[in-house]
Amino acid sequence: MTATSDPPLDPARADSDSETMSLGAAMAEMARVIQQEHGSVEGTLLSITAEAVRLIPGADHAGITLVVRNRRIESRGATDELPRRVDALQEETGQGPCLDTVWKHHSVFVPDMAREDRWPQFAPAASEAGVRSMLTFRLYTHHDHLGALNLYSDAVHGFDDADDDVGVLLATHAALALVAAEQEHNFESALATRDVIGQAKGIIMERYDLRADAAFAMLVRLSQDWHTPVTDLATKIARREPE
Repeated sequence: MTATSDPPLDPARADSDSETMSLGAAMAEMARVIQQEHGSVEGTLLSITAEAVRLIPGADHAGITLVVRNRRIESRGATDELPRRVDALQEETGQGPCLDTVWKHHSVFVPDMAREDRWPQFAPAASEAGVRSMLTFRLYTHHDHLGALNLYSDAVHGFDDADDDVGVLLATHAALALVAAEQEHNFESALATRDVIGQAKGIIMERYDLRADAAFAMLVRLSQDWHTPVTDLATKIARREPE
């Protein structure tokens, strides 16, 4: 029998395999951390930004910009005050990398904010606020809400291609986690709404000796007459609050 030996190891391939395994382990840990907050939208957002700073070496700060249906900007999940300040500047000026990410591009890289000329009003103010470089990713599109995951570095040219690759993976996982958290939150809100309407119907049925359908019809009619949402009116009735 002829003796065989294993082929010599390729150091470059070994390093690549090690990096892939390390990234895979990091992403798995990130998914586990985010999953722990699945029932809380705000908790999910905070987990996403914390994991972004942990996984991406160039990121010193992170935040999420949400643009709601009237194009109002909400700054969410910020790791500190800087992302909130940047979002305020974008709302004031109507321009910036996060907004471009939401409306135009899947990602935007700002290597040196002090030399940036794409946003003539925003860039100088952001540089003065302490932003040296930025990397943003479109986070998700869900109904009337759009979002961007925003990474901030305290150094000029603070991000490289590897950071961009990890950021894309992070944004993908984050989008799925965020949509799931919102769906669970909406489901819980719907259950709570159904419960309070049920309580109000029960009170009306008892007080006026009505069937369930007639009690609900009365509740709807009163909400229309008083220009009050059914849920708000039902809450007042359930709490025995005077109108």
